[in-house]
Amino acid sequence: MLRKLFSSQLRINMISGTMVTFANIGLRLVMYPIYLHFLGYERYGVWLILTTVLSFLQIGGNLGIEPAVTKLVAEEYGRKDTHGIQSYVTIAIVLLTTSSSLGLVIVLFLKTQIISAFKLSGNNAVVASKLLPYIGFLHTYIFITRTLSATLAGLGRMDLMHYIPFGSRVVSLAVTTALLCNGHGIESLLIGSVVSFSLIHIFSLIFIRRIVHVRFLRLSNWDGRRFRNLLRFGSGVFSGSILGMLVSPFNKLMLSRYAGIDTIPVYDLTYEGAVMFRGIFSSATNAIMPEISRLYGEGTDYGKERIKAVNIQCMKVIGYLALPCYGLLMLIAEPLLRLWLRTKYVDTMPTAFRLMLIVTFISLSAVPSHFTIMGFGKVRYFLMAGIIGAGGNFVLVTAYYVLTGHISVYSLGLCLIAVFTASTTYLVYKAHHLLTWRTGQLANIHV
Repeated sequence: MLRKLFSSQLRINMISGTMVTFANIGLRLVMYPIYLHFLGYERYGVWLILTTVLSFLQIGGNLGIEPAVTKLVAEEYGRKDTHGIQSYVTIAIVLLTTSSSLGLVIVLFLKTQIISAFKLSGNNAVVASKLLPYIGFLHTYIFITRTLSATLAGLGRMDLMHYIPFGSRVVSLAVTTALLCNGHGIESLLIGSVVSFSLIHIFSLIFIRRIVHVRFLRLSNWDGRRFRNLLRFGSGVFSGSILGMLVSPFNKLMLSRYAGIDTIPVYDLTYEGAVMFRGIFSSATNAIMPEISRLYGEGTDYGKERIKAVNIQCMKVIGYLALPCYGLLMLIAEPLLRLWLRTKYVDTMPTAFRLMLIVTFISLSAVPSHFTIMGFGKVRYFLMAGIIGAGGNFVLVTAYYVLTGHISVYSLGLCLIAVFTASTTYLVYKAHHLLTWRTGQLANIHV
């Protein structure tokens, strides 16, 4: 069926996403025990707080530019317009560097307030204060590397976009582990992150120039029309994604303030573990969005029927493959976690992990609808989905704390189940609405 639906390169891109997802899971299985062994739950919790600050900065400076770069570079590449590719990438780098500079200023001038917000004290506060400025600089550099990765995807090489970051993470883990073994502490994770993103930068640039000869960061690359195109599509994606990305940082903030810093690694391991497992089934579909865009642009009955076929195939994977796998993992969660973490195992983890598996399975059900909406270009629907998700999470978690006087990973899991169910239902309904319009009317749907 996949051979009939997708081109050869598209199949390669889809398969690479699944393969790298498996590999990343294996990498995480190795990474977490190493970090917990050398740092312990409390000190590793400090690092997770620093990465939470980084997540907040990434949210604020993103502007939805990365998916916009992928889409618009793909259009220019299809037209063989090298100057257009140069122009979009240059504009994106300038925009993201400018927006991320604000995040750097915030970190440098509000360092004390940031540490106070997470209720860090003693040596933990000293370490966080020392590393926060470096987190601010890393935040700016990450945007440059992500822009180059998005460019590779737009050039039709999403497989390279998957392989390069994975390879860099392997090297980063090796560097970090060596530094931890030599007693360098939490700074080792920062150095490892810098190494990882530097490698992504170098190799992405090498492969981009092998595909198409481009020269970035030239004044002649600036183009007002392309600047507006980039912002128009990016702002639509950004308006919804910024809300969705606030969920996990907010929950970590609540845990840090009202449950203790040592609960953050439990939340992070269980939630991120469930997200990685979800990625096994969702990663292959990342390459489908451009295909749906192309079929939608045809404006024919055949194109619409193929879009429906793609959705049906995705739902079959979820129902026939993902659901049994999720059920099996829930059954073996406790012995699996004991075997993996050994002396660092915590009794609260299995139940928390099962709750997070339910959360991610619900969100997995929205994947076909998500990419259908994205392919149709109706990105404003994501704003409402983000409001439902992030707004609902904020209301439910805050209400739970006010009513009970405490917060836990369990209660956060229950709140996430409720809000993800609501946002998934909304996206599925909107995608169904798009696919039931008659051919010829699709292009005239108003968001």
